[in-house]
Amino acid sequence: MTLMNATQVTRAHDRATLDAMTTAPDMPLDDDTTGSYALEARGALRRVAGLSTELADVTEVEYRQLRLERVVLVGVWTEGTQADADRSLAELAALAETAGSQVLEAVSQRRDKPDAATYVGSGKANEIRDIVAATGADTVICDGELTPGQLNQLEKVLKVKVVDRTALILDIFAQHATSREGKAQVELAQMQYMLPRLRGWGESMSRQAGGRVAGGGGIGTRGPGETKIETDRRRIRSRVSKLRREIAGMATARATQRSSRGRNAVPSVAIAGYTNAGKSSLLNRLTGAGVLVENALFATLDPTVRRAEGPDGREYTLTDTVGFVRHLPHQLVDAFRSTLEEVAAADLLLHVVDGSDPDPLGQIDAVHVVLREIDASAVPEVVVVNKVDAMTEDDVLALRQALPGAVWVSARTGHGIDQLRELIAARLPHPDVEVDVLVPYGRGDLVARVHRDGEVLAEQHEAGGTRLSARVDGALAAALEEFASPVG
Repeated sequence: MTLMNATQVTRAHDRATLDAMTTAPDMPLDDDTTGSYALEARGALRRVAGLSTELADVTEVEYRQLRLERVVLVGVWTEGTQADADRSLAELAALAETAGSQVLEAVSQRRDKPDAATYVGSGKANEIRDIVAATGADTVICDGELTPGQLNQLEKVLKVKVVDRTALILDIFAQHATSREGKAQVELAQMQYMLPRLRGWGESMSRQAGGRVAGGGGIGTRGPGETKIETDRRRIRSRVSKLRREIAGMATARATQRSSRGRNAVPSVAIAGYTNAGKSSLLNRLTGAGVLVENALFATLDPTVRRAEGPDGREYTLTDTVGFVRHLPHQLVDAFRSTLEEVAAADLLLHVVDGSDPDPLGQIDAVHVVLREIDASAVPEVVVVNKVDAMTEDDVLALRQALPGAVWVSARTGHGIDQLRELIAARLPHPDVEVDVLVPYGRGDLVARVHRDGEVLAEQHEAGGTRLSARVDGALAAALEEFASPVG
């Protein structure tokens, strides 16, 4: 498995079973915040215990076939507590494992801000180079987005490939994209990320297309011409333009589908939340959709829309969307905007939270950041705390105080699902036109529409037909107008 660097993106489809093991000695946990730490803490490159992985029950031949990248994780801690920094690195380790890498070592450093040249500073970069050499790593992953200059300088010092958190997430998306739209969105995000990071290697920087003397193509091509890197940039810009046009066309089709559901007065519910919070499992539990469920980050990229029925008989749609993560690359938010519009256009948002996570409130904040970026903050929200079967009583009590209006469920066991269904039915928008009609028995189609799209208050079968007292939308009220009659 080769992660995306400045000039190429490759993928791995085989993965070994990875088990966590502690290789670094225990270090004291210091909970100081920025501005109150000692000089020693600032200067130390601290090893983070428990983030290395090893292959289990895999022969050497199988290992050679897997070609897993052996990685060292590097974090720079500039704000928050040490526990926050460790959680961020632990998430980076999970991302690396999802991409098919073997984590050998993880180190973090406390600084006022990342070094402008090498992210960690020249001295720490040399220390990391020694760690890379000692562990036999072939890749270093930094827990942040590196500038093109930082990426270039780090690779010169470390002598191995360097990628950042953004490139890692893009690589995982590239592995999991299956639909035509998903693949186009991921490719667009990768191209936007690569464009400012193109750099030449060796003589390719000065390779030019000149005149005939220089081996060029004659008239129209003489002169300085383009360097190899300029040609690559031009091709990427051309590809980006083409992808944007393709995605715009797909967005139009998606908008047409949404408007069709709107004309049929079918309320829509979007399921959003942090990656691996259990969104797809919840969709399956509510609808029996049979969507892929996998204990992996970003297992779902393509939105899945299914119909569901509330306890009152009203139908609505449930949409499973891509998971969010802290510091989700802005290139992905831009590329997936047409997909994420499903959330912004919904009547109700189910914000699924992994209650068993060490920092569920941090997950909620990260999701709200993305919701603001896609203009979905105004959508009515219901917080759904999932995986309560994996939570301790103390964790439940503490989180209940922080999230007083949340619904507590377990998509795995079914706990709380009936309560969630009732809450969805209560929170969905209700039709605003009240009708009292006597529908002839020959127009059973209208009775079915009232049951499907409206809210039946009373129903009675009489000699002349079916008497309905119901709330419906304007379009259905117009279709029923000819059957309106006084109660009697």
